[in-house]
Amino acid sequence: MAHFARVEDGVVREVLVIGDADCTDANGVETDEAGQAFIHACGISGHWIRTSINANIRGKFAGVGDTYDADNDVFVPRVSEVVE
Repeated sequence: MAHFARVEDGVVREVLVIGDADCTDANGVETDEAGQAFIHACGISGHWIRTSINANIRGKFAGVGDTYDADNDVFVPRVSEVVE
């Protein structure tokens, strides 16, 4: 399964789960673009960014309320997750 976060104004608003095949390109590689195209083809609007439940990409698994740092291409924990 693949996970995509909808980011609005730099904040994660929701996370969708789609099948791996639904975000695989013609070469059999999972890509953000293929997943975004599938999500939009389902009639779901928004800016969707792939995230990983295992935190293999973009620093951490995106949760609702986290922010997305586009300059560094990472998700940043919401303030309540940060331990001081």
